[in-house]
Amino acid sequence: MRVLVADARPVFREGLYQLLAAQGDLAVVGCAGSADDAAPTAGTLRPDVAVVGFDTDQATGFDALRRILRRAPETAVLVLAASNGDESVFAALRAGARGYLLRSAEASHIVRAVRTVACGEAVLDATVAVRLAGYFSATPSGAARAFPELTRGEQEVLVLIASGLTNNEIARRLFVSPKTVRNRVSSIYNKLHVPNRARAILLARSAGLGCTAPPAVAVTPVRTPSGGASRQDGTSLP
Repeated sequence: MRVLVADARPVFREGLYQLLAAQGDLAVVGCAGSADDAAPTAGTLRPDVAVVGFDTDQATGFDALRRILRRAPETAVLVLAASNGDESVFAALRAGARGYLLRSAEASHIVRAVRTVACGEAVLDATVAVRLAGYFSATPSGAARAFPELTRGEQEVLVLIASGLTNNEIARRLFVSPKTVRNRVSSIYNKLHVPNRARAILLARSAGLGCTAPPAVAVTPVRTPSGGASRQDGTSLP
């Protein structure tokens, strides 16, 4: 698994490099001195994961995430941020980040997050995940009433299908893998006895679906320690 490390703080960057390079299944293929510098490096190296640290009060950091993904769209971006405020989290996710942890996260959690985002799943700091669930947990009531035979996840997907989104767009919106979306779509067809997407859309829209209600978010929460020893570079000791 090829990893790019980017952070403006040399001590933290070196600590992160040493942490990830020590893992047998991870290969750190490059380092960058900032999120801005990471974009051309990612475009050249095409890593599986880019671990990007920046201060989330700087709007340029989020622009840099977009540039990274434009240069290397197949790369999963894991943000290591200075804060977990709602605006920062949402801005990072809108920019395309697949994971969001605090710099103070335990070393073992950072390693696990790298592996998780590389597999196409999302990772959030546990406190962030709880808040996001509060914002987005409500399944559109129309789907629940009209199609009670569908699971919650299938109802979410059906609403987005009816809104005209593709499978890849739905995956990005729900922060799940495209394979998960394909499985849910297939299950929807079977349960609703429709042969294809067009018929599913027609059925959903006839039930009044197709709005832009915010979907639920599927994430792997990672806890940030409330205390304990930490390295000088900001990475907590396991």
